[in-house]
Amino acid sequence: MLVQDRPNPKSPKPQIRTLPTLLTNRFSESKNLDCSTWFSENFYKIIAILLLIATVAALFFLRNVGDTAALLCLENKAQKLEKIELPRINWNSIASMSDKSSKYANFRSEQWIVVSVSDYPTDSLRNLVKIKWWQVLAIGNSKTPSDWTLKGAIFLSLQQQATLGFRVVDFLPYDSYVRKTVGYLFAIQHGAKKIFDADDRGDVIGGDLGKHFDVELIGEGARQETILQYSHENPNRTIVNPYIHFGQRSVWPRGLPLENVGEVGHEEFYTEVFGGKQFIQQGISNGLPDVDSVFYFTRKSGLEAFDIRFDERAPKVALPQGTMVPVNSFNTIYHSSAFWALMLPVSVSTMASDVLRGYWGQRLLWEVGGYVVVYPPTVHRYDRIEAYPFSEEKDLHVNVGRLIKFLVSWRSSDHRLFEKILELSYAMAEERFWTEQDVKFTAAWLQDLLAVGYQQPRLMSLELDRPRASIGHGDRKEFIPQKLPSIHLGVEETGTVNYEIANLIRWRKNFGNVVLIMYCSGPVERTALEWRLLYGRIFKTVVILSEQKNEDLVVEEGQLDQIYKYLPKIFDQYASAEGFLFLQDNTILNYWNMIQADKTKLWITNKVSKSWTIVSTNDKSDWFSKQANLVEKVVSLMPVHFQVSYKESITKDANSLTICSSEVFYIPRRFVGDFIELVGLVDTLEIHQKVAIPMFFVSMDSPQNFDSVLSKMIFKQKAPTNSSTFYSAQVPAVHPWNVSSEQDFIKLIRIMAEGDPLLMELV
Repeated sequence: MLVQDRPNPKSPKPQIRTLPTLLTNRFSESKNLDCSTWFSENFYKIIAILLLIATVAALFFLRNVGDTAALLCLENKAQKLEKIELPRINWNSIASMSDKSSKYANFRSEQWIVVSVSDYPTDSLRNLVKIKWWQVLAIGNSKTPSDWTLKGAIFLSLQQQATLGFRVVDFLPYDSYVRKTVGYLFAIQHGAKKIFDADDRGDVIGGDLGKHFDVELIGEGARQETILQYSHENPNRTIVNPYIHFGQRSVWPRGLPLENVGEVGHEEFYTEVFGGKQFIQQGISNGLPDVDSVFYFTRKSGLEAFDIRFDERAPKVALPQGTMVPVNSFNTIYHSSAFWALMLPVSVSTMASDVLRGYWGQRLLWEVGGYVVVYPPTVHRYDRIEAYPFSEEKDLHVNVGRLIKFLVSWRSSDHRLFEKILELSYAMAEERFWTEQDVKFTAAWLQDLLAVGYQQPRLMSLELDRPRASIGHGDRKEFIPQKLPSIHLGVEETGTVNYEIANLIRWRKNFGNVVLIMYCSGPVERTALEWRLLYGRIFKTVVILSEQKNEDLVVEEGQLDQIYKYLPKIFDQYASAEGFLFLQDNTILNYWNMIQADKTKLWITNKVSKSWTIVSTNDKSDWFSKQANLVEKVVSLMPVHFQVSYKESITKDANSLTICSSEVFYIPRRFVGDFIELVGLVDTLEIHQKVAIPMFFVSMDSPQNFDSVLSKMIFKQKAPTNSSTFYSAQVPAVHPWNVSSEQDFIKLIRIMAEGDPLLMELV
């Protein structure tokens, strides 16, 4: 409610009273003290005093007794006086606005970096200017030195901003980074198609934005690919912490509701989405990531600077409709289809402005079919050890959880995007997420956008209102995040733990593109998740096969006797994998002892005497003879290169058959095609796994070319009574080993921790 200025009333001319006059008046003749006369003369004064006392007493009683209904009635009346008005805009009558005041009137660029500057240019800002094909635009405020200058950058001082004619200028504070709103409009007015929202304390890793972000979404430079996406299976999940996906589960971003900080588990599975509509792209920052003051003040033991690192190899990840993520204003690319989402609100605290903008923008982004994607580390920000007060985040910690729920449930029947934007800003003001000032600011922002030539995107149907499709096994994509050195209550994991984590990273780097195919003979409902937990930290993914299919646990059906016939389907499913390692659940893999193995060669237990054996087939009626006949039939169908290799490798004795227990073997990418071809030759013949695998291997390559990594494994026909003495952490694999329950798994983990101490965190 506005209060109009009024002129002060003229004061009456003061009377000058002398001391004699005062004395004369003081001791003048007294009036008649008759009570009835006095009461009649002061009747109205007495009534007024009594009413005042009664009113004060009533208010005091209501506040202390708790008659909230009466107080709410008073508050409702006050709110009616403060009713927010929805601005009415004639969208077709907005005049175009060109730059007529600055010396850059004729300058055009499609790619802009917009930063706010309060001090002289930093080294990081000088590095931003060096990025090819991007134009830096520095926006000044009342704290910026008057002689600010930087070669290669366009600088707009407060005075220059005021002459541009933008409506939003009237709403902007003089001393805040939210004045970047002027910069966004200026960039759009001068041809912007992409805007990198940045600050002056971060260095782009490698000095090339194109290496990290999807700068091109259409045309020749666009990456035509699918993007990993958080699952929408849980409709009640509306917010995620992306730092977990990138290896830091104990760190949370500014804007994450504090009630969600304790949710540190990684995704059970992901889905995928086609790229091309990631109109808002949020980068992760190494060094000092975007964290709130609660994290900053509780995770430090002194004045040392934060230097937190994230997993640079983790894939980018998209957010489905209905799920949000904090978005900031210093490491984010906006494509033109989302330029309307750049508006920084002005009625909230400074450290809440960009976060509220991010949530507001994400909800509206769904209306045009777009989505947010979070990218692995794109910049390195330096911790200046200059913390900001908690009070500047008050609008975050009080309201952000409620805001997210409100936004996900919000719906609009308007038929144009800008009308929906204005309606949502109005609804957020009614819900007290911001004030009427931001409603008016939104109206000014949208009008300025149209005035500088921006075309609002077309609306798309909202996926949230459609029935959610069930997620099948083929749609589920696995990614197990790394666990990088973390910060816990001011204590950083250092020394031995860092060494152990370095080992884990090294193993993951070596096997991170190898698919582990595991056959479970035991009860999968008791062991499938445990096997994924154990080996999923190391390998690209863990595919589990068993005698019976289990959709809930993502276990596929397969018969062990001919399990090789199921492998080609898995090979096709993971076409980009470097190789495939098969493992039965009765064999334990000590992956830390296999890092030196050549992943371009075949691995198998051909040098383990009890695993790779030759049996006689003299008895024509036994099982081995029948299998030998089937092998002979397949060999006769083989192309010449397979036949030659096979016949050079096997024993010359025609009455013999090579058998391999085949609990563990590895097929590199270059032999996948050969393996699939050989499986096709077997066709419907019932050749056993133990017969087919050695036949395939010696047909694909000479045994002398096999990698000998498995030659030192422990292999027994039966496990000793004392399994703890049987196991060794110094060999590549151990057979046999039985895991049929959670207790068995815990026992195994504790023994394997000799080689990988971080396994103890699993138990």
